[in-house]
Amino acid sequence: MIDLGISKMALIGAVALIVIGPEKLPRVARMVGAMLGKAQRYVADVKNEVNRSMELDELKKMKDSVESAARDVESSVQTSASEFEKSWADTTSTALGSADVPGMISFPEYKHPGKNWRLKQGATPQWYKARSGVRTKALSGAARVARYRPKSARQV
Repeated sequence: MIDLGISKMALIGAVALIVIGPEKLPRVARMVGAMLGKAQRYVADVKNEVNRSMELDELKKMKDSVESAARDVESSVQTSASEFEKSWADTTSTALGSADVPGMISFPEYKHPGKNWRLKQGATPQWYKARSGVRTKALSGAARVARYRPKSARQV
């Protein structure tokens, strides 16, 4: 690059003052400064674009390596799963085929209880509540008054 020291900058300024003149020198200096700023921004943008493309290439390589590793894992899992299924099928077919397998316990097939789990049921059985006189249904105020009204008031 160009090595600009203080002495060279002073020489360039003196030549510009003589060639351009003192009236136009500030305007030209502003324009040169703006052009240098635009050039620096352009160079920075080009550098950023090159860096982005390099990072994109690295990301593509990383993505390819991750995808290949995932494919390898998937294939190994599939092979082990197929081997397990084969061994499981062999084991269950021999266990179910002969009922005299030692240590093999046969359980009855699951049967749904047929209960409605949304209904709230207490732990105390209804027959115990009826025997001990526990109220199982709520009465309204009018029904309670009619039920427990003294007998002398009912006969009137």
